[in-house]
Amino acid sequence: MQNPDGTPIWFELNTADEAKAGHFYAATIGWTFARSPMPEHDAYLIASAPDGAAIAGITIPPANVPSLPDWSIYFGTSDVDAAATRVRELGGSIQVEPMDIPGIGRFAVARDPQQVSFMLMTGVSPDPSSAFIQGSHHGHGVWIELATPDLEGALAFYGALFGWTREGAMPMGPMGDYVFLGSGETRPGAVMSSETTGAPARWNWYAYVPDIDAAIAAATRHGGVLLQGPDEIPGGDYSANIGDATGAQIGMVGPRIGDAA
Repeated sequence: MQNPDGTPIWFELNTADEAKAGHFYAATIGWTFARSPMPEHDAYLIASAPDGAAIAGITIPPANVPSLPDWSIYFGTSDVDAAATRVRELGGSIQVEPMDIPGIGRFAVARDPQQVSFMLMTGVSPDPSSAFIQGSHHGHGVWIELATPDLEGALAFYGALFGWTREGAMPMGPMGDYVFLGSGETRPGAVMSSETTGAPARWNWYAYVPDIDAAIAAATRHGGVLLQGPDEIPGGDYSANIGDATGAQIGMVGPRIGDAA
């Protein structure tokens, strides 16, 4: 895949109930689901946005894989093996050594120095991933967010690993700063303190929906729970965090429509 290093190129839900998860996300975010077309991966459920782009996978994790968060973010890299070495040099660890997924690419499971898990991947496709596109693209990832017990340590680690830069911050009072990340011309996400905000130390991601209130209503109607929001964000859209019907957390971003605005 021809994405710059550090680009979120795939999202993956680890769950024991893929049928419940699939039903929930179809109703809430508008994804459609199909089994992987590769026979060797036919247990893997692929979520696609309304425009047909593949966005995420749902899988039941095998017993021999170290414990992973419910939702994982795959960050693209031109060389997984070199990136895994760099993770160790920077004080992180590799939970699953670089390995090949036939027909898909090469990946590794990493942890940063604060013990937050993330994925590294080099895809075999010559085309760039479009799972993460900022803007009004229904069902695509539009924002990533790290809650960490060591904000400055995390900024130093990911900056050295992916070349991210610190691009200003939004003060949140006693909860500290919401620090924006830069990657070239893009601003893929932000970092905040898990100690002051009380948020679980983890990577979170946000999918775009065309109506945030309708998406929240669908989430609660289908067994989910509203954890935060909707809160207005720069640009006029609103963000919310929900717990899905299986207990996993995901964020959503979108406008408020009609009388709900």
